[in-house]
Amino acid sequence: MTDTESRADRDAIVRSYAGKSIPGEHQRTFVTPEMNFATRTVKAGAPARPLTYGNRPLPDFPIPWNGATYDIYDYVSRNRVAGLLVMKDDEVRLEHYDLGITDQTRWLSMSMAKSFSTTLVGAAIQDGYIKSVDEPLTTYLPEFNGTTFDGVTVKTLMQMTSGVKWSDDQTDANSERRQMLEIQIAQQSGAVMRYMAERPRAAAPGTQFCYSTGDTHVVGALVKAATGKWLSDYLSEKIWSKLGMEQDGAWWLEAKGGLEVAGSGFFATLRDYARFARFILDDGVIDGERVLPEGWMREAGSARMISGKRVDYGYMWWIVPGADGSLDDGAFTARGIFGQLMYINPKQRVICVVLGSRSKPPTMINPAVSDNAFFNALVGAVA
Repeated sequence: MTDTESRADRDAIVRSYAGKSIPGEHQRTFVTPEMNFATRTVKAGAPARPLTYGNRPLPDFPIPWNGATYDIYDYVSRNRVAGLLVMKDDEVRLEHYDLGITDQTRWLSMSMAKSFSTTLVGAAIQDGYIKSVDEPLTTYLPEFNGTTFDGVTVKTLMQMTSGVKWSDDQTDANSERRQMLEIQIAQQSGAVMRYMAERPRAAAPGTQFCYSTGDTHVVGALVKAATGKWLSDYLSEKIWSKLGMEQDGAWWLEAKGGLEVAGSGFFATLRDYARFARFILDDGVIDGERVLPEGWMREAGSARMISGKRVDYGYMWWIVPGADGSLDDGAFTARGIFGQLMYINPKQRVICVVLGSRSKPPTMINPAVSDNAFFNALVGAVA
């Protein structure tokens, strides 16, 4: 790829997200919810609950990766990290801001929003709006009868094994993901769902993993159909208003008054992402009240065997094997393009939130220091 081609692809991605073809708008997209699309507020409750800060600073630690050794300064600087928060046993061990943001800055989560959306499916099951993950999707979205989504269950949708043909390649102007972005830019209510209903089948449901932001949009439609509530309102009601968040969240919409963009476009502060991660670490219990079904996060954060192959993806959470390749800690992450991460390690009770501003998507450039290598080294340092 030539430098000119690289810039053209980058500019196309920025235009897709920011509605402009100006590379300088890239960073501003992360911190201005209303700049690009209509939004809906995810209301916080009162009062805010302060995090617990201990007297033990995070020690220096080596990060071995790809035949070399790095440190946390390498990870932050080389990966253009704007915000970093580490918690161990409910105690904040590190909170760092860079690239001009502060503790008041709400940052775009990109595909971390996918993990929020499937969490709301769990809440809807706990509330009885959805019977189980084995229910046919068409039970709740009858408009998909006679489409490729016939035979798809709630579970296969959340696992991204719907079998619906899809490419999520952001750098390919002809991919379904880029077509969905163009539809989002047009801001026409219901247009994404119509586009999804027209997609052909590539595999039988449950037999092939295919990362699909389109499937996630359908998850959002599922939650809305089952609960009768917008994702933003349901998230506020069940979770955001109860965790002592410092600020309201915000979520991009497909169009003014339309569905949330369930696979992207959620904004929150670094600390509030950490509070949400703490809720996930506790398997969805708030002040003794169960919001998610018991064991939900163990299931949502587990690897799958699909057609005889292990896939390190749960209900739109990425699995993080340990440094030795084991899955003993049950660790997983929410991940977003350009370096957004929410790492949760249930066994070691470690949380790490990363807000990044990488210059290109991972299909065009690898991180300068591996995220998983950083997380595994971090767990060893705070143990």
